Amino acid sequence: MQTREELEKVEQDKLASYAMKAADSRGRKHSEAEHPMRTCYQRDRDRIIHSSAFRRLEYKTQVFVNHEGDYYRTRLTHTLEVAQITRTMARSLRLNEDLAEAIALAHDLGHTPFGHSGERILDNLIKDYGGFEHNLQSLRVVDHLEDKYPYYKGLNLSWEVREGIIKHSSEHDHPELFEEFDPELKPTLEAEIVNLADEVAYNNHDIDDGLTSEMITLEQISEVELWRKNYERVLREMPDHPAKVKRHQTVRYIINTLVTDLIENISRNIKDLGIETVHDVKNCKETIVSFSPQVLEINRGLKLFLRKNLYNHYRVIRMAEKANKFMTELFVTYSSAPEQLPPHVYCQIEGDNKERIIADYIAGMTDRYALDEYKKLFDPYERV
Repeated sequence: MQTREELEKVEQDKLASYAMKAADSRGRKHSEAEHPMRTCYQRDRDRIIHSSAFRRLEYKTQVFVNHEGDYYRTRLTHTLEVAQITRTMARSLRLNEDLAEAIALAHDLGHTPFGHSGERILDNLIKDYGGFEHNLQSLRVVDHLEDKYPYYKGLNLSWEVREGIIKHSSEHDHPELFEEFDPELKPTLEAEIVNLADEVAYNNHDIDDGLTSEMITLEQISEVELWRKNYERVLREMPDHPAKVKRHQTVRYIINTLVTDLIENISRNIKDLGIETVHDVKNCKETIVSFSPQVLEINRGLKLFLRKNLYNHYRVIRMAEKANKFMTELFVTYSSAPEQLPPHVYCQIEGDNKERIIADYIAGMTDRYALDEYKKLFDPYERV
């Protein structure tokens, strides 16, 4: 049997000097006895996987509303893809794989139904009450909304996982940081690699889903250098295979190109910047986790293509407008007549927290649950 102490010693001996070790964690908000066989980050990962918010990701969508088709990615499948890429990067860079995986698994827990459009809608609905940002909401989920333990609210995760959640950053994510999380400092490298693992995952599964839905065509995407070069390679290597196989292999090659470049470039940056400790990581003013300049440029071309041809496709815009109608009418109805909320939600309203409690309730809905609630409230023939 391998004990927690032995696992922590393996980390000290095998991980890079700049990796975050479990034994050096700043701990939890509420003190707990350590587990005899799992490190603190392994426990965090397991608590996240067993949370209600994690299970609900199965029916929250990325770009496509859930009932559009069961072959499109959901928040759950996206999260698993991010975790897989994150683990690969962490292992190659000799970072703490358990910490990186826990952050990856938690990074979308605060997302609303109906993808990024849902987040924008909810932020607008409660802009006079603090607004809505999904990283802040993810932290609120793990710190407060999950209710499983007898002596505290939330999951009582370690400080480093919570820091990784709140400092998750991308084109869509720029949360305001609390003083508790050292806003002037960078997070761990384990947290930073999740940012680009997230980007690699959603760009490439959006290619796959976009082609499957026929919102984008092979002819269109052949204008993108990153796709074209890898697709030409596939055509050379497997000319007689079905089109579906060629498409999936091209996506696979693109992911491999991007992840390999990230690992190699991060390794170069660590060496060039003289990064030796976690302290060096957090205080470094330069970017450590990045693509090489060449790959950054061709990846930018892919992102511009997706924004123009997929995210602004008329069918996606229609879905966003539907989501706006559903979420706005739910929010207005609950706000004007909160007694229509389920008892377990209504009982939480006290003082001036009504709008935040309603936002928590709506944000926690799956696409399917939000649609069902809408029908129960507004369809006279639907059972309530």
